Amino acid sequence: MGTALAVLLSQKGYRFVGASRRSRTTDGNKARIVSNFHLLDSNQAVVDTAELVFITTPDDTIATVASEVRWHSGQSVVHCSGADSVDILEPARKAGAMVGGFHPLQTFAGVEQAIENIPGSTFGIEAEEPLLTTLKDMATALGGHWIKLKAGDKVAYHAAAVFACNYLVTLVKMATDLWQTFSIPTDQATRALLPLIKGTLHNIETIGIPQCLTGPIARGDTGTVKKHLDALSEKAPALLFPYKELGLQTIPIALAKGKIDEKQASELEAILKSN
Repeated sequence: MGTALAVLLSQKGYRFVGASRRSRTTDGNKARIVSNFHLLDSNQAVVDTAELVFITTPDDTIATVASEVRWHSGQSVVHCSGADSVDILEPARKAGAMVGGFHPLQTFAGVEQAIENIPGSTFGIEAEEPLLTTLKDMATALGGHWIKLKAGDKVAYHAAAVFACNYLVTLVKMATDLWQTFSIPTDQATRALLPLIKGTLHNIETIGIPQCLTGPIARGDTGTVKKHLDALSEKAPALLFPYKELGLQTIPIALAKGKIDEKQASELEAILKSN
């Protein structure tokens, strides 16, 4: 994330002065991606050079990094954690620095993917003025949107991202595992399911929830749901519980769409709650 932000913000007129990392060896790939990429000698060297410092370490080390350097008044210190509040930057705040959170609501499988994916994303921002305006401007410069978060919002905000991103991967893995029960390998199953996944995302974007919901629960098709449960019980019993739980969460969406009535919803709920 740090490299991607350095690249993209540099392209928008923000001056990148340098970075530090645990390994002091220059990363040739990053040097290729960031034209002015250079490593400074230490975290303290970055802090002494930059007016605004991004801490883009793993979440569990942000507080440690913040506590190990000397900050100064008027400086801005921003972490990129989605789950943590700015309270973990308290050493910087006590030293007179402004503190903030700037979290791109995006997935980062690698540097190049991050550079490609960040523009247009929504940014979860936690800060007070004047840093708040600076971070809003950065989000806008990156072609994105922003939402202002309070400290108490962060964990729920991040959990929502896990549902939408990380657990989507898990759901696809579960689907491809099920295809292996009829001898279709994972790579072939993934290729086959991707157009369906992309079509679903397109429907979410263009039609919205709940109208985009399709499938047996949206239709009140109790017979098909029963068949699914029987097949999973025989072929993939480990998937029975998540299927039932997801089905129960889907019933209210189907009701909101208006294609099933309360009686059908109750029948589906009884089936999905059965042992």
